[in-house]
Amino acid sequence: MKTIALVGTFDSKGKEYLYVKELINSLGLATVTVHAGVFEPEFVPDVTNAEVAAAAGEDISEIAAQQDRSRATAVLSRGMEVLLPKLYNEGKFDGVLSFGGSGGTSIAAPAMRALPIGVPKIMVSTVASGNTEPYVGTSDLIMMPSVVDVAGLNTISTKIFTNAVFSIVGMVNYENNAEVEKKPLIAATMFGLTTTCVNYAREYLEAKGYELLVFHATGVGGRTMEQLISDGYVDGVLDLTTTEWADELMGGILNGGPNRLEAATDNDVPQVVSLGALDMVNFGPFESVPRHYEGRNFYKHNPMITLMRTTVEENKKLGEIIAEKLNRANGNTILMLPLNGLSGLDIDGQHFYGPEEDKMLFDTLKANIDSSKVEIIEIDTDINNQEFAETAAEQLVQLLNKSQVK
Repeated sequence: MKTIALVGTFDSKGKEYLYVKELINSLGLATVTVHAGVFEPEFVPDVTNAEVAAAAGEDISEIAAQQDRSRATAVLSRGMEVLLPKLYNEGKFDGVLSFGGSGGTSIAAPAMRALPIGVPKIMVSTVASGNTEPYVGTSDLIMMPSVVDVAGLNTISTKIFTNAVFSIVGMVNYENNAEVEKKPLIAATMFGLTTTCVNYAREYLEAKGYELLVFHATGVGGRTMEQLISDGYVDGVLDLTTTEWADELMGGILNGGPNRLEAATDNDVPQVVSLGALDMVNFGPFESVPRHYEGRNFYKHNPMITLMRTTVEENKKLGEIIAEKLNRANGNTILMLPLNGLSGLDIDGQHFYGPEEDKMLFDTLKANIDSSKVEIIEIDTDINNQEFAETAAEQLVQLLNKSQVK
């Protein structure tokens, strides 16, 4: 029998969870209930809050006595992050469902993120219509707006709860058993202004028997790719669009974090890296651009996105950072330099055409890259040229073949 894990604060929302539990049971599925609240629950759970706190090395009675909401949330969150994957690995449930406000979401979401990709996971939350990145991260966690507070059973809440139950039940009950040919997986990065390049590379690699996972270089895209590389999902990396480092350095909205460009080198995964869209930093609507960038070269990509051209000095810094990251490699890494432009905007006649800025980036990389660890290949085209794209893909195939020989 399929089983749904119900994770929540059964002390403050016991009636709501009993409603959900009974609904799941009425559909022919079992439940395992995990109490993540501080105080005594309104019904007897299968997993107590004492067990959750113990998983974090804490005593729930001491937590309750302190009456420190912030500390209690942090402890229970850490405990859930340890306990929920353990229960899943023991085969105790097939999918997980939780309901809560900001506190309950903060407790349950990290534990859900710790489950493998593909495990059904739904978080019904009061904060689901805002910025969900802190809760979802790089996972496949589904967040559903609760519309009203998760407090009481009423016309709205019961409909939302029911929809969430039907969703999780459908996800665990229906399985796709179609056999898919397993091919070596390549992770690739793409941006709107490097799409042509990645499409050429995709066609080349698919013709050679590889499957591409393309990640949009929007910050979370890069972080997700890095996580999947670290988790061992991919065989090779075609990281042609490293624009997230420009946002990381200059305060753009699509930054990939300080660990971008580390996973492949740290896990010795063959990779071909390029400099796609490092000619630009991404901001929101024009009025949202920080005042200290006034007077810079801007391009209004659309009403919601404003692009800013990187300067010579900024490209020097970008070159130093990328060289530092790639020098962590022990071989298995190639850096491709598109000498005639980094994006669709950085070519002769386009808004961000900047030979001087690009030259500084190239020169800095060549001066700082350790040639014993990273091979540099220069191509006298722009990044979206078919020759460049196919050369990058061909070099990755050669790295993969060498890696297999080893």
